[in-house]
Order: sequence, then structure tokens, then C-alpha cells
Amino acid sequence: MAVTFRKLTKADNVDIASLIRKVFDEFAIPKQGTVYTDPTTDKLFELFQQYGSDYWLAEEDGMLLGGCGIFPTDGLPDGCVELVKLYVSKSSRDKGIGKALLQKSIESAQHFGYNEVYLESFPELEKAISMYENFGFKLLEKPLGNSGHFACNVWMLLVL
Repeated sequence: MAVTFRKLTKADNVDIASLIRKVFDEFAIPKQGTVYTDPTTDKLFELFQQYGSDYWLAEEDGMLLGGCGIFPTDGLPDGCVELVKLYVSKSSRDKGIGKALLQKSIESAQHFGYNEVYLESFPELEKAISMYENFGFKLLEKPLGNSGHFACNVWMLLVL
């Protein structure tokens, strides 16, 4: 069966939170000051009810493969949205799923009229950072906005 893409539902909260935390464990990424310990990670459906946000899931045969979204994080410049929570299961990597989720999220940003997309990441996620660069994201010297994820130390911006 083919991979399908759809919007997040409330029934997905437990599965996507679990997938996100598995990726953190797999790459030994710091947990404090990240989405790992962020209480909203367990209630993503509720979080993404905010206007100007969107969250996409990839699945195959009812199995969650990954997710990615955009969120109007407090403190970002006007017209800028944050790319958030792009995580793909280990067995689903290197198959174009992350790229497809990123593309859907960029299209959502354009739909809402944003002209910049910001993200925060970690050097441990070097394949993801390379993918972001291939999409045109540029490294920044310091963070934008107030995500509360103080452990992140890679910041990037895409001008749409």
C-alpha cells in the first residue's frame, strides 16, 4: 500500500508523541528544554487547533511513519512561522517521507501567507539539516522567537 498524508487527529496524540520521543532516544538528543519534555507534545492535536498552524502525518497501512507541521511561535517576526516536530520513524527514513512532510508543511505556510519559515534543530540530526539546506534553509547565528526549547542549538530560516 502507498504512503498517505493526512492532518493530525486527536486519536493520533499518543502515537505521534511516542514516535517523537523514540527519535530523541535513538539519537541521544538532550531531553530537557526540548519537545521531549514539553507538555504540549502529548496534546499536539489541541495545540494545532490554533489558527495559522497545521500538522501533517504520513502513514502506511494504518502505521504512523512520521509527522511535521508549522506553528506561529510567540515572538517570531511578522510573516514568519516555525517548522515544528519533523520526526520520521527509523524504518521510514531515506524513503522521501521526511521530504514530503517538509514540502506539505511549506505549502501550509504559503497557504497561510507566511513569507519565512524558521526551525530549531540539533547537530545530531545531520541528515535532517542537510535536507533543510537542500530546501533552501540557511543557518542563523541565534534563535528567533520564544519556543522555550533552549537546548536546541541549530537555527535555520527559509525565505519563501
